[in-house]
Amino acid sequence: MRTFRSLLSRSILRTAGYFAVVGGLLFLGSTTGWAISSAGGLAQETWPVPTWQSFATVFGISGFIGALAAAIRRRYMAFKRCFDLVAASVGLVVMAPLLAILILLIRATSRGPALFTQERVGKDGRIFHMYKLRTMVADAEKETGAVWAKENDPRITPVGRWLRKTHLDEIPQLMNVLQGEMNLIGPRPERPELVAQLSQEIVDYPKRLAVAPGITGLAQVWSKYDETMEDVRRKVKYDLLYIRQMCLTADLSILFRTVYVVATGQGAR
Repeated sequence: MRTFRSLLSRSILRTAGYFAVVGGLLFLGSTTGWAISSAGGLAQETWPVPTWQSFATVFGISGFIGALAAAIRRRYMAFKRCFDLVAASVGLVVMAPLLAILILLIRATSRGPALFTQERVGKDGRIFHMYKLRTMVADAEKETGAVWAKENDPRITPVGRWLRKTHLDEIPQLMNVLQGEMNLIGPRPERPELVAQLSQEIVDYPKRLAVAPGITGLAQVWSKYDETMEDVRRKVKYDLLYIRQMCLTADLSILFRTVYVVATGQGAR
C-alpha cells in the first residue's frame, strides 16, 4: 500500500509539473509577443513572435492545447464584454456633466450640431453609426468626400482642435460600446469608402474586421497618425498582433498607455 501511494504521489507530481511547464510556456508565448509590440518591435516586416502553437507542437499536444486556448479565449471575450458594459455605463454617468458642457461649448463657438454620427465598418464588415463630438466645421467633407485629417487642417475648429488633442471628442462612443457595436479596446473603425480602398491596397486589411472595433487600441497608442500608406500598413500589423495576442494583460497595458496618450495629447491631429 505504501509503495502504491508513493507511485501515485510521484505520478500526480509529474503530471502537475508537466502542465505547469506547458502553462508557463504558453504564458511566455503570449507575453513575449506583447513585449515585442510594447517596445515598438513591429518595425520589421516579419513577426518573430512565439505562440502557443509552436510550443504545443513541440510537446505533441497541439489539438488539446488548441481546444483549451479556444475555450479560454471564449471565456475572456465574455469577460471583456461584461467589463466593457460596466465601464461604459459608469463612464457615461461620470462624464455626463462634462459632456453637457462640451456640447454647449461647441454649439456656442461654431455653426452646426455638437453631436453627429458617421458610418463606420464594424465586426465582420457590418456598418454602424459611430457617435462623435463635432470637431470640424459643418459639412467639412461635402467637397472632398471621406479623407483623413491632416496637420493644421483648416476644417478643424479651435474648440475642435482642443477636443482632438485631449481625445474628449471620443466620449460619445461609449454609447456605441453599450449598443454592442464597439469595444473599449480594439482596432479603430474606418469609414466604408476607406475600408474598400485600403482592402484593395493592403492584403491583410480585412482581417482587422474579425473582432469588434475599439475606442482605443494597440495601434492607436503605439503608432503615429496615418499620413502615408506605410503608416496604415504598420497599424494593420499592430491590429493583427493584438487580435492574436488578445488577453487581460494586453488590454490592461493598452488602457494604461491610453491614459498617458490622453494626458500628453500624443497622436492628436
